[in-house]
Amino acid sequence: MEHAAVVENLTRTFGDFTAVDRVSFQVKTGEIFGFLGPNGAGKSTTIRMLNGILMPTSGDARILGYDVYTQVENIKANIGYMSQKFSLYDDLTVLENIEFYGGIYRVEREKRRERYRWALEMAGLTDKKDTLTGTLPVGWKQRLALGCAVLHEPKLLFLDEPTSGVDPASRRDFWELIGSMAEAGTTVFVTTHYMDEAEHCDRLGLIYKGRLITLGTPEELKERSMPGTVLEVKSDRALEAVETVEGLEGVLEAAVFGRNMHVVVENPKKMKPVIEKACAARDIDIIGIEAIEPSLEDVFVSMIYTEDMTNGAAD
Repeated sequence: MEHAAVVENLTRTFGDFTAVDRVSFQVKTGEIFGFLGPNGAGKSTTIRMLNGILMPTSGDARILGYDVYTQVENIKANIGYMSQKFSLYDDLTVLENIEFYGGIYRVEREKRRERYRWALEMAGLTDKKDTLTGTLPVGWKQRLALGCAVLHEPKLLFLDEPTSGVDPASRRDFWELIGSMAEAGTTVFVTTHYMDEAEHCDRLGLIYKGRLITLGTPEELKERSMPGTVLEVKSDRALEAVETVEGLEGVLEAAVFGRNMHVVVENPKKMKPVIEKACAARDIDIIGIEAIEPSLEDVFVSMIYTEDMTNGAAD
């Protein structure tokens, strides 16, 4: 099967509110597909429609060849799903949680012992199988939840903000597990708002206010989506610096990035002294200015800004 998911004009409304607005995309079999967007953009609503939890208002989608309207049970039997909130039982031990989900996913009896051992080893919890799950650190709970979600060896794995609230080291370990699963042939559909995680995806889709506004590999998005050159401006008062330069002619966008400021300009050579002069007029010290390669965060900030400006003009 060339595509694990085919989505066409998928829409979901709640009364007068449109949470997902005519979204279309395809997920190739065996790839890691990242679905990005700020909170409230429509990521979770989309993923819930694709895994059979929520019925679409209109549009079409086929998951592993199954229709989301008429073949929901087939979809659920062939996918794995890990939600934003860990759906583990804190009052059960690690092994008891694994055994419970083994029953939910109807793991074949002759495979259970092997799959349970695999899940414990994958999560690094073999020596803690009798520990109450509620006492585990968040990172270990996350690995356990992943192990439970793939006990039945699904062809397609949905991960909805799986590393939210998890420390950076645990997030890195988690993504190593995702990569190994993809290499073994599992298709992974993951929603996230962490830009460093997005770099691990084969392709990305950015959803904003219910609309899919771009789609491509990380490299493609960086190459085609920036309207100008990104200048990194180092200053001890980045927020005030942004307020100072964002209205200057030749500045397309300006935003705070950590302790610095990123400014998108049409002509970097011309704009460097202009930015320095404007900041000096407000007694804002500029420590340095240099052109840099755009990050995914630069790309998405730019695209969201453009989307807001376009829709605002249309309204």
